[in-house]
Amino acid sequence: MTRRPGPVLIVFGVLLVVAALARLAVGDTTLGLPGPGESAVWELRLLRLVAGVVVGGSLAVAGVMLQSVLRNPLASPDLLGLASGASLLVALTAFVSYRAGVQVSPFANPLAALVGSLATLGAVYALAQRRGLVEPISLILVGVIVSILCAAGTTLLHAMLPPDPAHTVMRWLFGSLSDETTWTELAATGGVLVLGIAGGLVLSRAMDAAAFSDDEARSVGVGIARLRLTLFLVAGMLTASSVVLAGPIGFVGLVCPHVVRLAAGPSHRPLLIGSALAGAALVVASDALVKGVRLESGRAPIGVVTALVGGPVFIVLLRRTLRG
Repeated sequence: MTRRPGPVLIVFGVLLVVAALARLAVGDTTLGLPGPGESAVWELRLLRLVAGVVVGGSLAVAGVMLQSVLRNPLASPDLLGLASGASLLVALTAFVSYRAGVQVSPFANPLAALVGSLATLGAVYALAQRRGLVEPISLILVGVIVSILCAAGTTLLHAMLPPDPAHTVMRWLFGSLSDETTWTELAATGGVLVLGIAGGLVLSRAMDAAAFSDDEARSVGVGIARLRLTLFLVAGMLTASSVVLAGPIGFVGLVCPHVVRLAAGPSHRPLLIGSALAGAALVVASDALVKGVRLESGRAPIGVVTALVGGPVFIVLLRRTLRG
């Protein structure tokens, strides 16, 4: 059966619009769209809505690129440790600045997140190699272990701080959107997402060719080494920008590319666009859910919702990979 990506992309676009309307209608204590005179409420909800779009789109597009360059259906920013590595370095920056009594530069967190994500990706890729080859299961196992170690380091930093700065570090333990996000931060991270999607579309044909063996890709003029380095860097930048806004949010970069691939096919051009729409819809809908459901101890992190959705999907994919 021939897959038609156009209608599929429209469906994911509609899902994003529905999720956006739901998010705009959910407040701390009220349900419904704000009135025309409630400009402050509109701005606050729009800030979180745009942040959810940027975070979800960035993680999903990063997942597409990692799965392509590694030829591994289980690759994603969280399972390979990129998100946890970025969070660890951002938390370390906050810890050092507090102990030194200096204010963190506006550029410190984005730079720390980028360095952390790329360093973690490089470490995982190097540790998973055996005689120059990387097995998919080994890569995931090493990624999960490194991710746990980075999360433990972030937890340790949290425990070494007094209550007020420790509350700030909590964002880097559990993924959640912040009401203190500014339009400047959204403009910068949104620009990274737009450039990432544009770069992916330019490289889509090369990514299609890279799905086969290295020799086959080279035979059609694809520079595999250059392509891998480019996709690694772009995926690291996208992950870093999402971590700066929301901390580590898991499974978005794993689930969304697979759902879109099943519906629209393996071609990377519609896969990139559809995954960005699906990731944005998932994070925005999750934010609406956690904002609308108040628990005894407060609001649940968004990462809890995405994990409940993505965990079963990961188990199914892992079983398929083991059988294969």
